[in-house]
Amino acid sequence: MALVYKLQAFSSFSVSAQNYNKVTSLITYPICSLHYKNSPFTEKHSIERYQRDRWLYQSQVELSQYQSSSCSLPSDSESIREDDIALQLPELKKLLEVLKRKRESCCGNDGDGEKCGPGNVFLVGTGPGDPELLTVKAVKVVQKADILLYDRLVSNDVLELVGPDARLLYVGKTAGYHSRTQEEIHELLLSFAEAGATVVRLKGGDPLVFGRGGEEMDFLQQQGIQVKVIPGITSASGIAAELGIPLTHRGVANSVRFLTGHSRNGGTDPLFVAESSADPDSTLVVYMGLSTLPALALKLMQHGLPANTPAAAVERGTTPQQRMVFAELNDLADKVALEELVSPTLIIIGKVVALSPLWPLSSKEASCLMEAV
Repeated sequence: MALVYKLQAFSSFSVSAQNYNKVTSLITYPICSLHYKNSPFTEKHSIERYQRDRWLYQSQVELSQYQSSSCSLPSDSESIREDDIALQLPELKKLLEVLKRKRESCCGNDGDGEKCGPGNVFLVGTGPGDPELLTVKAVKVVQKADILLYDRLVSNDVLELVGPDARLLYVGKTAGYHSRTQEEIHELLLSFAEAGATVVRLKGGDPLVFGRGGEEMDFLQQQGIQVKVIPGITSASGIAAELGIPLTHRGVANSVRFLTGHSRNGGTDPLFVAESSADPDSTLVVYMGLSTLPALALKLMQHGLPANTPAAAVERGTTPQQRMVFAELNDLADKVALEELVSPTLIIIGKVVALSPLWPLSSKEASCLMEAV
């Protein structure tokens, strides 16, 4: 099985006493943050993550008592990541063996050496955060899974729907900390599927919209694993609906464009902003664009998008912790900084934003803006 060989490679990570203490302290005394306490999502060192994945650490650490006493970030995130993986290896190996025996037992041993086929992998979109936005099909699959690999932006409320016998494994990524590389995620999915498990890959929003679901699907299919995609409500649709913003509207916006705001190597400059993105008759929705917003807004205006174009930034949309900033494009970055919005924040830019009942201008002023732009 793929992960068995990968686990041998991971075993080369020797956990030093110093780093062992660092990792176990994160488990027993999770790092706190001003934003962790009320986050609806799984933050990288939150207490919820270690409680949820506690089965992975049973052979090393007693997790019966949780406290939160440290507010300092680790000085060496990569070292913490590698040692965290090393601590998980024994339980991952055990689970693979259990799944393999279960498959052999269910298939029966008829003496001819016939093997059972691999399990299935489901790429499941969980929407922007509100568990009531899940599809019925997604709920059914989540409740029948043997193991679920989940991202940071799968909300805590969604994870409460997981069946009692299933195993959860956090593989989330955030700026400056990837609990697993994309290649490691591929190998984990493959190994559990080869062991005959029903594997669910949980992703926020829709798995095929800026979710790298296509890469995972392509990798697994090349290895002969059947992959089924269960779409989710992408953040653009779910959050726009929450705010009463029609992404398209006759006479106002005849198209909508989804854009990643990610930068190269964590910089402040957006990866790519085409001149066509500044179309005043289109709606622009920017995912993962919080850190690059000032440069993005400037480039859009340089490409000809009017400075007074209505815009909105929405933090943690559709969850009880949702916060919003409405402003004209030239003021949006400053107002977002003033309100100290955090990730995940979705940005919607276009005349349709003024159609929201939450738009701060009066309906008469908004109507005049529509005619002027």
